[in-house]
Amino acid sequence: MQYPPDTVQARTPTALGDVRLAASARGLVGLWFDGQRHLPAELDGPGAWPTDDAHPVLRAAAAQVREYLDGTRTRFDLPLDLSGGTPFQQAVWQALLAIPRGGTTTYGALARQLGRPAAVRAVGAAVGRNPISVAVPCHRVLGSGGALTGYAGGLPRKTALLRLEASAPSHPLPA
Repeated sequence: MQYPPDTVQARTPTALGDVRLAASARGLVGLWFDGQRHLPAELDGPGAWPTDDAHPVLRAAAAQVREYLDGTRTRFDLPLDLSGGTPFQQAVWQALLAIPRGGTTTYGALARQLGRPAAVRAVGAAVGRNPISVAVPCHRVLGSGGALTGYAGGLPRKTALLRLEASAPSHPLPA
């Protein structure tokens, strides 16, 4: 991923754990749970993005993700900057935005929707690399037959998000 050079970050507590947020001048570029897979190196250590708790996009994102996870908000109203991904990744992430709250789809259905029916694994990889968890709803993608499969933020969070949105699979969920 290539993030804009003006990227800044903030952290906020939520009902599902602390969230790291990142924004550019164009919009939100990242929303990751602590411990999530594929965290950018720029969140910590040398070369870390500066912290800017007053950045308007970060402030709005922090409030909206807390409200969403508390069940008092049903959709996000934030400018998004998905420019860090490849054109294919961006197409997958845009397709994720079209999955309605309470709805789910499969990796195969997404691949067919994108006109690339043989690219199921590539779609899965792009979904897994989605930098804006929750707001770009990668948790709404299930395996074939509705199986609850991987989520970079962990299956317990995916299960919680689906239940919050009242779209949890009807079969028993893993503990």
